[in-house]
Amino acid sequence: MPAYKFEALDEAGKAQSGLLEADNAKAARAQLRSRSLVPLAVNPVGQAANDSTGVQMSRFSRRVFDATSLAVWTRQLAGLVAAGLPLERALSAMGDESDVARQRELVAHLKSEVNAGSTFARALATAPREFDDVYRAVVAAGEQSGALGTVLEKLADDLEQRQALRAKVMGAMMYPAIVSVVAVLIVIVLMTYVVPQIANVFTSSKRALPTLTVIMLALSSFVRNWGWAVGVLLAGGIAAYASARRNEAFRRSTDAAFLKLPLFGRLARGYNAARFGGTLAMLAGAGVPILKALQAAAETVNNRAMRADAMEALVQVREGASLASALAAKPRYPGLLAMFARLGEQTGQLPTMLGRASNQLSAEVQRRAMSAATIIEPLLIVVMGLVVVMIMLAVMLPIIQLNQWVK
Repeated sequence: MPAYKFEALDEAGKAQSGLLEADNAKAARAQLRSRSLVPLAVNPVGQAANDSTGVQMSRFSRRVFDATSLAVWTRQLAGLVAAGLPLERALSAMGDESDVARQRELVAHLKSEVNAGSTFARALATAPREFDDVYRAVVAAGEQSGALGTVLEKLADDLEQRQALRAKVMGAMMYPAIVSVVAVLIVIVLMTYVVPQIANVFTSSKRALPTLTVIMLALSSFVRNWGWAVGVLLAGGIAAYASARRNEAFRRSTDAAFLKLPLFGRLARGYNAARFGGTLAMLAGAGVPILKALQAAAETVNNRAMRADAMEALVQVREGASLASALAAKPRYPGLLAMFARLGEQTGQLPTMLGRASNQLSAEVQRRAMSAATIIEPLLIVVMGLVVVMIMLAVMLPIIQLNQWVK
């Protein structure tokens, strides 16, 4: 039975809104009148709604679930389904428990699709921004195998592990980024305000200033007069680069070059390989055919060069090559992944071995990220200290020189 979102007035003239289920919009209005409500608007949940100009606007134009809330929602739904609750009742319970109106609307829409005879995976496909191809493929495999609850548990585990890895890597890089921004701001303030104010005392003198002071004054003048131009050029360069990355060939080449960087390249390589291996393990374990699982896992790789390698590996597997040999032929992917894939194919435990490889790669990425942060933090502090010392010397040297002249 379809779900409808309504806006109505009660007997006191107070506005009411909410969700209800009815066969059609006319029946929904009849339900509202039976509750002594005057219907103002009744719209199907999940379908396009007209704005004042008549243009069709998507109700779910923004994402309802972020990464964390999607993992929590999936875990809760898995618990209800695994407990033996029918999917329709589980979705009803999820909608009733949600405190977010947009989540309730989305769940009501999914429930109406399921009630209309669609599979859960097909219902999820009506909201592609919320549930990607991997999510839907896993759910479809769970429905076909009759173990939807177990598969949803695995999916929730994968979402949580992926989010935890991303959070740890971002957390390790956050402090160096903040220190860098603060250092740049401090230097700009010193160069544009402090240095000119103090140096003006000595510019009226006819005596030559120290070389370091002259250099700092020249840099300060350049920053004050042309800093805006540098900022505009920098912003323009970033915008041009972002626009150029929309070209697939350019993005693939720049991503390939990024992988060659000594520190961040290795982090990106390990992170994408861990994500690819973990997704492939989850899909294969859920019963998704290996070719379809490879294609879905390749779509989760952010680095375009590594994604292209994964798609080439898919072609080789389709032509009869083993997964291990196809991955071994791609040097951008760590050899550990190919080694565990070979062990999995030999023992018949491919999902388990791929999962172990993904866990090891994730642990290695976390270790490297923490090590990099540990090294970068003191280096940034030292560099910032040296810059401040140079600026202070440029200010103090004329004072010392003036004292010598007075003596």
